[in-house]
Amino acid sequence: MKTNTIFSALLIILFSSVSCNSNINKLKKEAESGDAEAQYNLAVEYLIGEETKADDDLAFKWMEKSAQQGHIVAQHDLGYLYFDGQGTVADTIKALFWMEKSAQQGNASSQFNVALMYKKGEGGIPQNLEEAFNWYTKSAEQEHAKAQYNLSYMYLGGEGTVEDKEKAFDWMKKCAELGTKEAQFIIGIDYENGTGTEINKEAAFNWYEKAAKQGHEDAQYTLGLLYNKGEIVEENKEKAFYWFKESAKQEHDEAQSQVSYMYRIGEGVNTDKEQEFYWAKKSAENGNIGAQYNLGLMYDLGQGTKQDDSQAFYWFKKSAEHGFFRAQYNLANMYYSGRGTEIDDIKAFYWCIESAKQEHAMAQHLLSMMYYFGRGTSEDKAKAFEWCEKSAQQNFAEAQFDLGTMYYRGEGVEVNKEKADYWTSKSYENGYKPAKSILEMDRYNMEIDNTVFDDMTKQQVA
Repeated sequence: MKTNTIFSALLIILFSSVSCNSNINKLKKEAESGDAEAQYNLAVEYLIGEETKADDDLAFKWMEKSAQQGHIVAQHDLGYLYFDGQGTVADTIKALFWMEKSAQQGNASSQFNVALMYKKGEGGIPQNLEEAFNWYTKSAEQEHAKAQYNLSYMYLGGEGTVEDKEKAFDWMKKCAELGTKEAQFIIGIDYENGTGTEINKEAAFNWYEKAAKQGHEDAQYTLGLLYNKGEIVEENKEKAFYWFKESAKQEHDEAQSQVSYMYRIGEGVNTDKEQEFYWAKKSAENGNIGAQYNLGLMYDLGQGTKQDDSQAFYWFKKSAEHGFFRAQYNLANMYYSGRGTEIDDIKAFYWCIESAKQEHAMAQHLLSMMYYFGRGTSEDKAKAFEWCEKSAQQNFAEAQFDLGTMYYRGEGVEVNKEKADYWTSKSYENGYKPAKSILEMDRYNMEIDNTVFDDMTKQQVA
């Protein structure tokens, strides 16, 4: 029985082989007799290699013969063969020639490709935006979705035509209605912002949702934001989390950062430190500077992972190098204290000033102390006062205390006991305990040893 089964299988294979050979032979005869359709089909057989051995040279030969007889699809495909150098030497000019032949016969895909080639102007083809616009229009009118999409952008930017936001919107909407998720997302943006159409928040949400359900990661992220903030649609943290996570799965760094945050605070999902760390790391690895900072904090504090100074330093540095002021301050502190790296006052000073220039109150205060003690820079009491004042004005209690001290002692500024008392009181009001001790001394009516202030100040910097 088993032998019979094997024999039957062999017969089927043999019969199939004979049948395939018969079909190819018939096709060859028709092609050789000058049948353009047969020539095209034979070229395709040689390209895909299903019923005969694949052969790019023979594929090109028969595709060219068919194209020369005016076969619209053969002309299109011959253009591709020239473009890719398949079965022939790559030749962009000849690729355009045959694509244009097909386009002139009304092939929408060829019209799109011709437009694209004129738009890019590469491979010896001079850029011609007017030609690109005309061919995109012809293709778009035949409901070629990509042509509609690109035509919309040409209207939007006034490329090859007069800028027209309304027409840009109309063509993008046609593309969206054909199911193109990228267009659906853009139409959502247009309705939300009123670009080329009247503002319609409900329509914006509907198009975002269509795109999101098709897996568009930016649309999914946008839906998450809308549900999270209760904008356009009723606030729903669970749905916000769902859409953020759908987007995060597609490596959307902002969505990954949001998922991490929601795991941290328990919005839309139960708190989970390990998941918070997991998604923060994913986002950080995808280049999100906020997530890089947060990941640095998690390593620094040992939250959701093992405490690791070197990893904290690594991620703070990544974020700092992209300009995030909080990370710059933390990096300065690590260089200053030698945590996760060697002590380097010069680098500490550099990162501290980078953060301070971005109005980070704690960095401004640390910078003041570095100028005060001459660490990483020359001692400069005037600059120490200047940065201390900036920090104090942002209500940073330690800076307010030090500013009061500098006014009292006349360091970097003229003595002003009234202002000294004012800033020390502000510091106390903001919860800085050493300020209370100074106020209780009634320092303006008694001699005070300056070492009191020196010791307190040094403790803040150490």
